[in-house]
Amino acid sequence: MRSVRLLVPLGPLASRYRWAAPQRGSEQPGEARRLLRAPGQGPLPGWRPFSSSQASCKLPGSDPRERHAGSCAEAAGEEEEEEDEGVEFGTLSDKFSSRKFYQKTTSRFQNLKLREDGEEEPERKPRRGPKNTPYWYFLKCKALIRDDKLAEALELFDVQMLKEERVWPEESNYTVLIGGCGRAGYVKKAFRLYNDMKKRGLTPTEATYTALFNACAESPWKDSGLQSALKLRQQLKSKNEELNLITYHALLKVCALCSDLRMCFDVLKEIVQKGHVLTGETFSFLLMSCIKDSENGFRYALQVWKEMTKLGIKADSHTYNLMLRAARDCGIGDPVVASELLLRPTHENSPQLRLAPGRQKEKVKNQKKKGSESAAAVQLDVEAMEKQLFWESSVQPEELIRQQNKDVNRAETEPAALGSPSIAHSRTGALMRRGQKEMEQEQAHLSQKQRFCNLPNLLDAGMPDTAVVSLGTVATPSDRLALIGDVEGFLSKMKEDNAEPNIKTFTLLAELVEPQSPSESSLLALLDEHKVKVDVTFFNTLIRKKSKQGDLEGAKSVLPALVKRGLSPNLQTFCNLAIACHREKDGLQLLSDLKRSGVTPNKYIYSTLIAAAVRQLDYSYLTEILRDMRNNQVPPNEVIIRQLEFAAQYPPKFDRYKSKNPYLEKIDGFRGYYYRWLKVMGGEETPHPWEKYRTAKRAVDDNKEEAVEEQPGQK
Repeated sequence: MRSVRLLVPLGPLASRYRWAAPQRGSEQPGEARRLLRAPGQGPLPGWRPFSSSQASCKLPGSDPRERHAGSCAEAAGEEEEEEDEGVEFGTLSDKFSSRKFYQKTTSRFQNLKLREDGEEEPERKPRRGPKNTPYWYFLKCKALIRDDKLAEALELFDVQMLKEERVWPEESNYTVLIGGCGRAGYVKKAFRLYNDMKKRGLTPTEATYTALFNACAESPWKDSGLQSALKLRQQLKSKNEELNLITYHALLKVCALCSDLRMCFDVLKEIVQKGHVLTGETFSFLLMSCIKDSENGFRYALQVWKEMTKLGIKADSHTYNLMLRAARDCGIGDPVVASELLLRPTHENSPQLRLAPGRQKEKVKNQKKKGSESAAAVQLDVEAMEKQLFWESSVQPEELIRQQNKDVNRAETEPAALGSPSIAHSRTGALMRRGQKEMEQEQAHLSQKQRFCNLPNLLDAGMPDTAVVSLGTVATPSDRLALIGDVEGFLSKMKEDNAEPNIKTFTLLAELVEPQSPSESSLLALLDEHKVKVDVTFFNTLIRKKSKQGDLEGAKSVLPALVKRGLSPNLQTFCNLAIACHREKDGLQLLSDLKRSGVTPNKYIYSTLIAAAVRQLDYSYLTEILRDMRNNQVPPNEVIIRQLEFAAQYPPKFDRYKSKNPYLEKIDGFRGYYYRWLKVMGGEETPHPWEKYRTAKRAVDDNKEEAVEEQPGQK
């Protein structure tokens, strides 16, 4: 069968060029003949040659009418068949076949390519149904963060909201996540969200800046957090951003936890200049900064307290707890300087922050518009307060001694009509009163006059007792507690300010009261009187206090009172008992009791026992502790390794060949067992503070960046 050269229409108009038979009565042979071309002539425009020998192709016009028209065309072209024998079909196919078609790669081909490269990506099923709104994601992330599920909230935002559903986020979506990162101290992620927020053209709010400053304050690396906060503060200054008091409080928190008291005063000056009214929360952050100074922090806290009472601000329970922390952790500094600053009359004090507590912000702004003198006066008050707090740096010791002698001479020349019993030293050694000529006689009768001694409370806004000349030695926490009224005076002061004591208040008082004193015995009765529910932490504090004195039996005597209140001891309870286990017999008995109770000792209990054994240089005791750790498969942490390395070292100038030291007789046996013990015990790796907030993919990228940014000792 000879092939026939046919022309097939191309392009989107192909449906218009269909081969159809003409209507009856109007068939013209010439119309069909026009569709055939002579050899050597090109095809009609919009047509391509088609070979009739291709059996698999279906020619258009396969219905009866089209077949009839096709037969007419074949009959009309029989006379030209011989001339078409030398013609190759598809002469235009090369031109059209060279065209390249491009198509987007599907996810299936991407997965195949990843498998060929050896990389696996978790398959995500496309979500069906309507998309969730940004407000829905805001509420969902807020609920997850409230349940301490920050990692799930970040995953929901990054993956489901942005990648899967492609929902355009709003400012609230970023702010709630930055707030969650701030409470966790996840500074890096907080600032990443902040930068992404700005790239999307969203305007940060004051709540966003507050969350960022809070993230810097809670950072595990204080130096890095401080630098990030200062950089953000400089950016806000360059943009002339007005901050509210809550945001300034967050900045004060950064300075209190990451810097010192002087930087807090720089922020305080700015707060006052902007016209914000100071509150009790403002002074609470100043007290937090005072606590960081272990040498003079208690004196700083008392001075800040006095300035707060001058403004008519009443302290709440949190502020009172901060004052107890200052009494527990900080000293009073130089007694001469403290006496001059805390006991002198009020009229001799330089003016401090004479701001009326009810003054409104608008009034201050109106004063600023009148001139710069009012703003300078406000700043001068803060500077005067700062100068008085750091007064010892500007006053020479000779001036202090001269002032002290002047006060003593004035007390001696006063008439004896006052007639009150003069006490040289109180029962805590904290106060010295105006005395008679024979101070030794007063000290001899000290024990008889203790119950008549009314100690002044330095938390009172009024004048201290006029009989008080100076402060004596204030060395212990119980001495500092006596200066603020002891337990009864402190609680009565809280009652005056309508501040209800909580369990944290009584726990701090338990740490401060003098051991084995009537005040310590009355704490449980005071708890019931104020209707405060006791917890295990309160009893653990009492146990720890007795254990530090080496009174193991006294610490154990607290356990019946704990059980009587319906509480059960926890691991922290046994850890506090371990402090008093100085002997091998006591330590092994504690481990045996834990085993009978079905409790496995943790690394903190073992570390406490190791510290007690190292303090006694009892290497047999150390060996038994390590053997018990191996039996219970408790991996040592970095602290335990440092303790054991210190115990395994010989003294610097010890020569075992020259002399015999009974305390170091068993060190060689311990060293041999310790080095064998290290080979079978796997150490515990210290987890990264942000590890639990990361997904697996994000953790790899963060670790690479933090390896460069972290300072030594931050791992």
